[in-house]
Amino acid sequence: MDRFVFLTVNGVALGAIYASVAIALVIIFRTTRVLNFAQGAMAVASAYGGMAVIEYSGSYWLGFTTALVLGGALGAAARLTVFRSADRQGHLNPIVIGIGLLIVIESALAIAFGPTERHLSTAFSRDLLHLGGTALLSRQDLFTLLAVGVVMSLLAWTLTRTRIGLQMRATAFNPVVARLHGIKVGHILTLGWVIAGVVGALAAMLVVPTGLGLFPQAMDLVFVLGFTSAVIGGLDSLSGAMIGGVATGLALSYASGYLGSELTYVAAFVLLLGVLLLKPAGLFAGTTARSV
Repeated sequence: MDRFVFLTVNGVALGAIYASVAIALVIIFRTTRVLNFAQGAMAVASAYGGMAVIEYSGSYWLGFTTALVLGGALGAAARLTVFRSADRQGHLNPIVIGIGLLIVIESALAIAFGPTERHLSTAFSRDLLHLGGTALLSRQDLFTLLAVGVVMSLLAWTLTRTRIGLQMRATAFNPVVARLHGIKVGHILTLGWVIAGVVGALAAMLVVPTGLGLFPQAMDLVFVLGFTSAVIGGLDSLSGAMIGGVATGLALSYASGYLGSELTYVAAFVLLLGVLLLKPAGLFAGTTARSV
């Protein structure tokens, strides 16, 4: 029983990280119908910026904040340059653009910082806390859950309770009609990319210090698992991204604990395959109108 509790808590903590990557993907997809395959590389670039500030200033929180700001700036830059017209192109072109940007960013990071793994400190201790003799999670895990929970709550409040949120939903529903109503669609789309960049940077700053290490390809596998979480939940659902991330984290944790580490990632893709077979649009995908 103690093992099950530990694996469950650990899976939820892992799932929070995958959920943050999924949220970043969903934010962009909701507004532009574009999947940013460079999201992981952009997050790693942000983490490198945060690490540089931490090493120079000695302040973790200054570096953490810098990484988030850099993530938002990279999101805006990607939207205003290589992805500027991607939402008006075919489905294949944005994928090629994203993969190309991924290669460019990772190559640039390898040139600037070298391919060797760098160390990034955590905000809090990774020593496990115990409850009644049962190992649960660390203070860093608690910080991860709290950070992702706060981000999810702020996004939900922004989208449902603010004027900006209404404009973002209108732009996602029909950008042409939104433009006719005076909404600056270009600005709203850029804002979506900025938010996605910040959330992606947050994911990198949460996962890289927990044993992953910082190197140019550090977020590639995390991105794949985040993408898996987004597909499971539905690519247009923020709540689905959160639940999909937790489901993926639990699948990995249980597989590692009960089946062995060699089957860890197989479990996530089995879960993905099952969802795609039963509900291809994702568990929480919105209903789409269809003309007959």
